Amino acid sequence: MKKEGEMADLRDFQGRIFAGLLIIFLGIVFLLGSLGRLDIGDFFSVYWPLFLIFVGLWHILGNQFRQNAFGLILILIGVFFLLVNLDILNKNIWKFFFPILIIIIGLWVLFKPRFIGIKERVPSIKEDDLGIFLMFAGVNRRIESDQFRGGKATVLFGGIDLDLTAAKLAGNQATVELNAIFGGLEMRVPEAWKVVVDSNAILGGIEDKHRHRPGDGPVPTLYVKGTAIFGGIEIKN
Repeated sequence: MKKEGEMADLRDFQGRIFAGLLIIFLGIVFLLGSLGRLDIGDFFSVYWPLFLIFVGLWHILGNQFRQNAFGLILILIGVFFLLVNLDILNKNIWKFFFPILIIIIGLWVLFKPRFIGIKERVPSIKEDDLGIFLMFAGVNRRIESDQFRGGKATVLFGGIDLDLTAAKLAGNQATVELNAIFGGLEMRVPEAWKVVVDSNAILGGIEDKHRHRPGDGPVPTLYVKGTAIFGGIEIKN
């Protein structure tokens, strides 16, 4: 427990350093603009991709160089836009950007398990009670198992609606991996469950809207590993 607290303090310290440096950088930019040494409008129109690079670096440092794929993709996107804005890359390269980006995302989805760090913030998936892979389609799935042990659901260019409100967790704990790529995934859980989310999003969003109202006895805990790429994941009651 002490070690986890020390790691959390270290991440908080690194985050404050990075945020402080970013604020100082912005302050310098606005100061140069006030002194007439820099056109702020022109600067941001050209160098705005630096913020994607900063966020990518922040994500990598904040995760102790574990689970680097999300940060690296942000950095690559930022570098691409920056090189285009600086006319280092030809403007015609735009027509190749999104196909290449989709290929990179596909490689990440395919090989992501190989790059996950040794220590996870949430337990690994041990069983596969939930197993959905969907492309260009939609599905509604209601799970009523008394011994739900977790699993994985992935949607590409489609939609998944998961209803776990009638399920019970085996051993009061389970882990699910949810991936929404150019699609949407909605999951409903009981109010008595505690939900812990570990998420990554690239031009997408992951929202935990569920209300936790503990009942009597041990608190069932559902761990969620979520990835949203040009898509959305929503967790609610």
